[in-house]
Amino acid sequence: MSTDVSWSELARRSLAGEIPSRADCHRVLTAPVEDTLALLDAAFTVRRHHWGRRVSLHVLENAKLGACPEDCGFCSQSSKHHAEGDSPSGEAPIETVEELVAGARRAHAARAKRYCMVTATRGPSSRDLDVVCEAARRIRAEMDIELCASLGLLTEAKAARLASAGIDRFNHNLETSERFYGEVVSTHTWRDRVHTVQLARDAGMSTCCGGIVGLGEDDDDLIDLALALRELDVDSVPVNFLDARPGTPLAGRDLVDPQYALRALCMFRFVHPRTDLRVAGGRELTLRALQAMALYPANSIFTQGYLTTGGASARADHEMIRDAGFELELAGGETLPADPDAVATVPTPARRPSLPVV
Repeated sequence: MSTDVSWSELARRSLAGEIPSRADCHRVLTAPVEDTLALLDAAFTVRRHHWGRRVSLHVLENAKLGACPEDCGFCSQSSKHHAEGDSPSGEAPIETVEELVAGARRAHAARAKRYCMVTATRGPSSRDLDVVCEAARRIRAEMDIELCASLGLLTEAKAARLASAGIDRFNHNLETSERFYGEVVSTHTWRDRVHTVQLARDAGMSTCCGGIVGLGEDDDDLIDLALALRELDVDSVPVNFLDARPGTPLAGRDLVDPQYALRALCMFRFVHPRTDLRVAGGRELTLRALQAMALYPANSIFTQGYLTTGGASARADHEMIRDAGFELELAGGETLPADPDAVATVPTPARRPSLPVV
């Protein structure tokens, strides 16, 4: 499959609801560089059918930093690792309700569609839930922005509390294939993550579940991940690209090749034609000058950085969206032009400083 017609046929079958074969997924991931534009055009055909030219901005808030007991090999917030350099590590208490609401105000000012509160933990404590739920109620009462939480493993009761407080989406990534998962994490299983995603859905929240490209997996693992997420029927798929943190087991790994990153996004779009597909962590470092091209398969991005690393400002992302000919989608589906000048003074959240593990 190396002609425009072949990629167009794959797009047609995807729009018809046909799940791409493993062979088709392999062809996408191994397509020659000269097919990049044709492949992106085919992926955009699918994306445009379901999402038009809309791009939504999502903002992450690191609500509770570090000292996580899990050993995810990519994460600087694990207490099992000794993160170094510019990536915050150690431990800080959960932010206050007021701090979380202030973060939502910044996200709303940046014209983000969704604000996601994240804690580094195996699962939320009662105290964590009290704070996140109260913040959610206050944010809901004050502004029109969709709310997501990413708090680790859930129980049925904890999922119900979050949903009743106004959290409309829960994030819990599978990260990689079930086969490869044990190479990256040992303190909980891939199936534990699947169960939490199912509990979130059963509680009435939509589901955000994706993974990381560049952990050392092969193409089959990436295809397995995409197909597993299709089987789970998740509502949103964030695709991260490893930004290896010093002091973690994956430190020193090379960045994903930008051409491969674009092909991976196209593969995920063909497998998930209707899904909110997000270019997530590692976007700026991995794609560099090709960032705008990711908007052809994907319809959403994170802005203002990530949990422990910085990223593009709201102004820069508005400029990219505007210049590429796309438009912003706000909460509730309202659209408006991207406006770099309107968000020029929105402060980018500072990454909290490293603290000693206590």
